[in-house]
Amino acid sequence: MRSRFTLPPEDVLRAREKLVLDHFHDEVAQDWDATLSTFPHPHYELIAQMLVHDGDSDVRGYYHDTRVAFPDQDHELIAFRHSVDAVIVEFWLLGTQKGYLGKIPPTGSRHRTRMTAYFIFDENENLVTERIYFDQLTIVKQLLGGIDKRGPRGLLALGRAVLGVLRTAGGQPDPRLMTTTPPDLDGN
Repeated sequence: MRSRFTLPPEDVLRAREKLVLDHFHDEVAQDWDATLSTFPHPHYELIAQMLVHDGDSDVRGYYHDTRVAFPDQDHELIAFRHSVDAVIVEFWLLGTQKGYLGKIPPTGSRHRTRMTAYFIFDENENLVTERIYFDQLTIVKQLLGGIDKRGPRGLLALGRAVLGVLRTAGGQPDPRLMTTTPPDLDGN
């Protein structure tokens, strides 16, 4: 078991960082085979939505749905940090909503949302989880804010988008994200 106070050696940190940078690059290029190859078993946790995408087909579905919604999805890196078992990346996620985002119809609006992703590694240095934190309201405000509200067409689009947001709200959280274990602060 790793001590929570001791970082792995520099070569391990560099290898993790390269894998995460490759992962980001391959996602933007929409090279899903290469992106998925960074995991032995793909696993995403979207904390804002309390959703888990687990396994190859589920994660591919997540990639498909997000790229239908935002075909130009990209990112701007802000910071990289290392921890005992993770690479922590702060970044801006960007994209123009050209397709449905869940039940929210396309608005044509662009968003730029600050996020943090934890790329978590196991004791064998395998990437086991990408856990993403962001504020959903930041995205929704930008998507709705970009709609022209001065005419009937824009007001109709706004109404449809608000209905989509309401239909998306209230889903049950994934139970895998609801059961947590406090850290053992008396041990390592």
